[in-house]
Amino acid sequence: MGILLTAGETPTSSLGWTVFLARKYSKMFLQGTLITLYIAIIGTIIGFVLGYIIGLIQDGKINAGDHLLKKILLRVVKAIAAVYVEVFRDTPMIVQAMIIYYGLKTAGISLSPSVAGILCTVLNTGAYMAETVRGGIGSIEIGQREGAWAMGMSPFKTMLYIVLPQAFKNIIPEMANTFLTNLKMTSVLNVIAVQELFMAAKTVGGNYYKYFESYLVIAAIYFVLCFVFNRIFIYLEKRIKGKNDYALAVEFMEDKQ
Repeated sequence: MGILLTAGETPTSSLGWTVFLARKYSKMFLQGTLITLYIAIIGTIIGFVLGYIIGLIQDGKINAGDHLLKKILLRVVKAIAAVYVEVFRDTPMIVQAMIIYYGLKTAGISLSPSVAGILCTVLNTGAYMAETVRGGIGSIEIGQREGAWAMGMSPFKTMLYIVLPQAFKNIIPEMANTFLTNLKMTSVLNVIAVQELFMAAKTVGGNYYKYFESYLVIAAIYFVLCFVFNRIFIYLEKRIKGKNDYALAVEFMEDKQ
């Protein structure tokens, strides 16, 4: 079948070429995979923190009794946050990468392709996570806030100790989905010469004009990465959420019997 090749032998099938390219350029594919993981992990973590901050800003309430300066400042900050979210949610990541990389160069700020790629991923992730965080905060019943306030807790402590821990659990699935999306979307960063997995496949494919077979290699790599991380996130989500009340009640009754 042309899969097991001897020195100097040329593959005769697509599967043979796929295995041949995977073996010969394994180091290049490995390096591309590590860069992809690096950008996706760093971009998602920092983007999540940014999204949390933006989400809290968007959820902030302007009360009638607040000082005029506080009202103006909060409105300005909320407006900036809203514009940021809309811009990055309504434009393609590939365009954002081009504008960030070449736009900053025009302004005299020169970033390496990898740093520009991380910055693009952070800003893109922050915009999407901001809406997720706001939705997660909104999913917590207002009665819990009112109960905390009635006990003398300040709005800040209520948000920090009552609302955010519960909201965090609610947004774990979306956070996992965002990471998996970033893992795949790093492929668009090849337009600014980031040496990630897709760029590695394009380079390898060009050596023999076997792009189909080269892309099959990275398709398998992407699948394995996403499959493994998805299972890890499912496990962590179950561990963090713990058993639900129904399960605990059933166990309690069984023990009683």
